[in-house]
Amino acid sequence: MKKVYFKNLKEYCGQEITIEGFVDSIRDLQYVQFLIVRDTTGKVQVTIEKNCKLNEMVSNLTCESTVKIVGTLLKNEKVKLNGMELVPSDIVVTSKCLEELPLNYKDSKSALLDTRLNYRFLDLRSEKNLLMFKVQTCLINAMREFVLKHNFIEIHTPKIISAASESGSDVFEVKYFDRKAYLAQSPQFYKQMAMCSGFDRVFEVAPAFRAENSNSYRHTTDFTSFDIEMSYVESLEELMDFEENLFIAGLTAVKEKYGEEIKNLFNVDVVIPTKPFPRIPLEELYKKLGNEYGFKMNYEDVGDMNAESEKLASKYVKEKYGHEFVFITDFSAKKRAFYHKRENGIPQGADLIWKGCETTTLALREHRYEILCEQAKEKGLSEDVKFYLEFFKYGCPPHGGFALGVDRITMLLLETGSLKETMFLFRGPGRIEL
Repeated sequence: MKKVYFKNLKEYCGQEITIEGFVDSIRDLQYVQFLIVRDTTGKVQVTIEKNCKLNEMVSNLTCESTVKIVGTLLKNEKVKLNGMELVPSDIVVTSKCLEELPLNYKDSKSALLDTRLNYRFLDLRSEKNLLMFKVQTCLINAMREFVLKHNFIEIHTPKIISAASESGSDVFEVKYFDRKAYLAQSPQFYKQMAMCSGFDRVFEVAPAFRAENSNSYRHTTDFTSFDIEMSYVESLEELMDFEENLFIAGLTAVKEKYGEEIKNLFNVDVVIPTKPFPRIPLEELYKKLGNEYGFKMNYEDVGDMNAESEKLASKYVKEKYGHEFVFITDFSAKKRAFYHKRENGIPQGADLIWKGCETTTLALREHRYEILCEQAKEKGLSEDVKFYLEFFKYGCPPHGGFALGVDRITMLLLETGSLKETMFLFRGPGRIEL
């Protein structure tokens, strides 16, 4: 049977239909009873006249129960909810809400965030959360369609691996029969293997794991990554240009489909960025931030970015360029992974900052075996990445890539302020049960 979604109800005016959903609210008046029923696409008013066989059942109904209703859909200009009402001939309670909810999911400020996460299955019923995951779906689907149009192949890499994907730290160790294994920090090595395999362009949307004991607003131990790797990339500029187009495609789709709803529920304007995104070398950025805001990078982070510099970089670019995005280039080789290609000792990579937060580290990869071995040795990783180095002995095209944290870009797009808000189920050092 074709399911009737509430967003399409106007197509069924004057007809008898069957609907299913949650009871959002109940009003039991002297002469009439009203139910507001919701599904993932909207709400509808159900009107039950008194002296009806359904009255007693409705009087005993509870909000948040689920119902299946057969009735006739009628136009009624007096009904504020879309000018329609459903007059039922039968109501079946498919599941009764037996207790008062432990939180008011319609008001996020009525409960602490930890309480909301403890009852995430209820918190997700809110209109904002439902919209958030619709937006995320739209964004990732548009990006997926974009890369498919550009001849990318989707791959699915293993998440249980024999060696750490970046270094020896920040990985979860797991027992793998009679040996140690690790949860993958990223598909980095395997997507590069695909370049050695001649796949030319690959992408993957999949989980990644970081054993970082961090409780910041933007870190999690288990997240979803949108990874890109492409061969025959000759310059960092080419890679940055591709990511610009990817973001524009995703944000354009979101704005067209959900821009108005995002403004109403999140009070956020979806801005389609213009090309090119500003590019600023790191040392130049330090000087600009120092001159404008008195910023000085702390010693341990020199040659890299930190949270404060990312926020100030966005502020500077917004004020000087009127732009939400900025690429920061020319990082220190000490702060970048061993597989980043270098020219004159400078890694050929960039961080993309959006709304005060790093979204991507993109880079050209070192594909020449001898140089790659030297850079791995320099980082003390020769043995740990021995299997990876084997890929490059038999010919490999020049290539580069990047990855986007799906949960993080959702957080930045909707300005929720925390990954805990934008993940379906958040995982952090202190949260694993739900």
